[in-house]
Amino acid sequence: MAWNPDQYLKFAQPRFRPALDLLARVDADAPRTVVDLGCGTGNVTQVLAARWGQAKIIGVDDSAEMLAQARSAHAGIDWRQEGIAVWQPDDSVDVLYSNAALHWLPDHAALFPRLMGYVAPGGYLAVQMPRNFAAPSHASIADTVRSGPWRARLESLLRPSPVSEPSFYYELLAPYAAQIDIWETEYLQVLSGKNPVKEWTRGTWLPQFLDALDGPEERQAFEEDYAKRVELAYPPLANGDTPFPFRRLFMVVQKKA
Repeated sequence: MAWNPDQYLKFAQPRFRPALDLLARVDADAPRTVVDLGCGTGNVTQVLAARWGQAKIIGVDDSAEMLAQARSAHAGIDWRQEGIAVWQPDDSVDVLYSNAALHWLPDHAALFPRLMGYVAPGGYLAVQMPRNFAAPSHASIADTVRSGPWRARLESLLRPSPVSEPSFYYELLAPYAAQIDIWETEYLQVLSGKNPVKEWTRGTWLPQFLDALDGPEERQAFEEDYAKRVELAYPPLANGDTPFPFRRLFMVVQKKA
């Protein structure tokens, strides 16, 4: 899927807040190596660099478009274009941080133990993933897929929620951990503009469906159908604001020494 940094950053503040909430719970004092896996445009990577100025900071992302913006805005960081599904570090990592990226990858039962294997003894794995895939913002995409002439081509892109219950991750990671902190937060994001929830998903989950359609007319028809559904699900208030509840799953795991 091609990423559009400008579309993604339309809602930079509500996307940024969970990243900071995750970082605040990481107790590492003086890590030597910090990796931001799925770093995107590098806004959060820069915060990691500011907190741990003595560390080697590495930002890893699949998207050339996102990394081009990261490189232009944030110097002094080792930016690497690699698939996060196959990434391996050069050496063990003291803080392996991933904000809103790992939900794109399958088979978490294998993925998370592998990532823990890259963490140095006493180091930290810190992950945040959205867990709102049953919400109307995403369920309406599935409704649009199944109700249009594009169903046969797009239905294979639909999948169950890629993020499991918190207890799944606790049981999976406990054998590796000196301590585990897992929690969920549902943010009441207040968005502005015309049909802002549609614009939100247009920066993340929606493009994979639009990209699979044939030509601009079909893409427009799909987006208009989805826009009607999602606007009914998230109507604006009298003042023009649109409340958008959004649940996220967090985990900070310190590896056994």
